[in-house]
Amino acid sequence: MVVGLNHKTAPVELRERVSISDVELDDILNQFRQTRTVLEIVVLSTCNRTELYAVVNSSRAGEDFLVRFLSDRCHTAPDGLKPHLYVKYGHSAVTHLMKVASGLDSMVIGETQILGQVRNAFLTASDAGATGALLNQLFRKAIHVGKRAQTETTIGQSAVSVSYAAVQLAKKVFGDLRGHRVLVVGAGKMSRLTAQHLSSAGIEQIYIANRTYEKAEDLAEEFGGVAISWDNLSDALAEADIVISSTGSKGYVLSEAVVSEAVKRRHHKPFMLIDIAVPRDIEPSVSGLRNVYLYDIDDLEGVVAANLAERQRQAEVVERMIATALQEYSEWLSEQEVVPLIAAVRAKGTAIQSSVMESLKRKLPDLTERELELIHKHTMSIVNQLLRDPVQNMKELAIASGGTEHVRVFAQLFGLTDEDLRKHSKESWLFAGALENEGEAKGFTDLVKQWRNQLLREPSAQSKVTLHPVLR
Repeated sequence: MVVGLNHKTAPVELRERVSISDVELDDILNQFRQTRTVLEIVVLSTCNRTELYAVVNSSRAGEDFLVRFLSDRCHTAPDGLKPHLYVKYGHSAVTHLMKVASGLDSMVIGETQILGQVRNAFLTASDAGATGALLNQLFRKAIHVGKRAQTETTIGQSAVSVSYAAVQLAKKVFGDLRGHRVLVVGAGKMSRLTAQHLSSAGIEQIYIANRTYEKAEDLAEEFGGVAISWDNLSDALAEADIVISSTGSKGYVLSEAVVSEAVKRRHHKPFMLIDIAVPRDIEPSVSGLRNVYLYDIDDLEGVVAANLAERQRQAEVVERMIATALQEYSEWLSEQEVVPLIAAVRAKGTAIQSSVMESLKRKLPDLTERELELIHKHTMSIVNQLLRDPVQNMKELAIASGGTEHVRVFAQLFGLTDEDLRKHSKESWLFAGALENEGEAKGFTDLVKQWRNQLLREPSAQSKVTLHPVLR
């Protein structure tokens, strides 16, 4: 199951209070390990979401426990927090994780940073001993899908915000932006996003000009740029190769006369100006100046709209990848049902071989150690070869409809009792260390069967997920 909140369900003030820092994560994972309610857990906490992915021994108790944990963190009663939470079980929880890892559940669809965050959350939990077979397999599968989404589609490569589109446009005109001077006019939200994208593109010479110098200083310091006083704007304009302007001014900040003077001082070297302000910062007639390339927000909006449509198309490709991964996970899950049976069959074969070897030792006491070793090796080879096809068939039939009935028939054919299966269910690597009594083992096995059957029964219908609106 997964219990969490994100940018779509909770305001930033609440997300901040629930958020879990890297410093405290190890202690929190250790706390979860001490409880018998949570068998496995991965904690994913970013600026936009905090999610607890868990395997629990009781749906009701598990949900109550995880909701209480989150409510305690933000000092809010569970009933007050629940409207902001989502709780998903089984197939829905698996689908949600794969959408998160693939960037389909992000604020901007297709963003790539979340995959690394999912991977780090899983590795941290794994290193802390907080995961087991189910979450290990699930997160590896989700991370693999996320990698495929990034490498086999273009979902994260096109600009879907005006500020990002502005930087991408500059890269198309100038090629490699490193070595070019970029002047950002304004220090508000859009300018900050622009500076962030410029920094990510490797620009080292970022200059920030703003009417309030202190704001320019703050933004410049954040991205390793240089603050420019408003009085020196003309000088900075003459030295810049690219100007991206976004202020809240009512009139033109850069008039034709001001830009024309800067062009003369630049000796008519190519000059690119991008106006992403509304109302516009740059006088439109500037576009008539020699070697000046002016783009406004309408030019960029067209690029953004086209890219959003392309990301939507790519998202459909990613959804098909998720559907395939869900089917693969369900098949793996189905195979786990026969793990105890396979272990019991192998144990019975090994016991028969051991009995035969003891009989040979009594009847042929003159056999040397080497001869006994050779006989042991070949008799075990007979056992292994005899069991190879039945074991493979067990795995395949477990995936098919009616897998539980096939398991029962196989158990009867090999003369295995319920006690044999219970013993190996408890000793199986799938359940090792998680369950302390037969009742828990049976209940957990039944839960896995129920989930497996749901996945197999409706794989195509369940995989049709609805895309959330893209937010810029």
